[in-house]
Amino acid sequence: MPLGGLACGFLIGPTAAGKSRLALGIAARTGVELVSLDSMQVYRGMDVGTAKPSRADRERARHHMLDLVQPNERYDVRRYLEEVAPVLDDVRARGARALFVGGTGFYLKALLSGIFEGPPVDLALRARVEARVREIGSERAHGELSGADPLSAARIHANDTKRLVRALEVLEQTGRPLSAWQREWGWHGSEASPSAPVPMIGLDIETPELDRRIARRTEAMLDAGWTEEAARIRETTGFSPTSAQALGYGEALLLHDGSLDRTQAAQAIAQATRRFARRQRTWYRKFPDVVWLACATESDADAGSMVEAAVRALKL
Repeated sequence: MPLGGLACGFLIGPTAAGKSRLALGIAARTGVELVSLDSMQVYRGMDVGTAKPSRADRERARHHMLDLVQPNERYDVRRYLEEVAPVLDDVRARGARALFVGGTGFYLKALLSGIFEGPPVDLALRARVEARVREIGSERAHGELSGADPLSAARIHANDTKRLVRALEVLEQTGRPLSAWQREWGWHGSEASPSAPVPMIGLDIETPELDRRIARRTEAMLDAGWTEEAARIRETTGFSPTSAQALGYGEALLLHDGSLDRTQAAQAIAQATRRFARRQRTWYRKFPDVVWLACATESDADAGSMVEAAVRALKL
């Protein structure tokens, strides 16, 4: 358990709810170090489109697990666990405290309960599945997975061949969807927590207010050069199957290329972000011990009150 003996807590919530601002306030109040729980902020150069903490933010509080790999590299939860372990060892050795901040629910689950391994790999079966995916193409293979295991298909991008093959392989090997195995893996009340409960707070925000923040943040990110950032990555390193799943980069490239105008791109990005926020909320319901903090406005007074409430709930 990577959290063993570590004084820590978690701050979760849907995208654009204000996690980063609250985390900085908590850090200023308590001196806690911030550990990113975001699957896309690990990529160097993907700064604007992932709402990565700025240089000024990083000067205000110590941050970890940012800018780890190039956008053309694959990155997954297993690698995250491997690379966060020495970071947490260092925090623990210095007697510091850590606050995990982010919206990647699968990383949160893995930190608390480990990784689902699934049935043993059958190499002959894997080779057959890989050959079939190459033969029919990843789009058609993803369509077949959608029919048999829609929950897994919703989480796996058609270009993520490795995970696509694994899901199809498990289905053929066991006769059961991968998502069914994962439901048995630990989504049962207290089993979602390590032996010692870790304080966890979440930002609770009404849907209309969240939609407003998503729309406003989308416009601000486009103003800040998101389109140019996406084009620069495409022209240099390129995107890996995992980094290509980052919200909005496809639309930003279409805007850059003239296939969408500014209004169309902003609307498409905001719509995709709203759908993603709904999926995040579904994940969070699986964790029974979250202390939810209402965030109705973004005023400085409300922000200060939320910091105090968060510090009490996290017992920092």
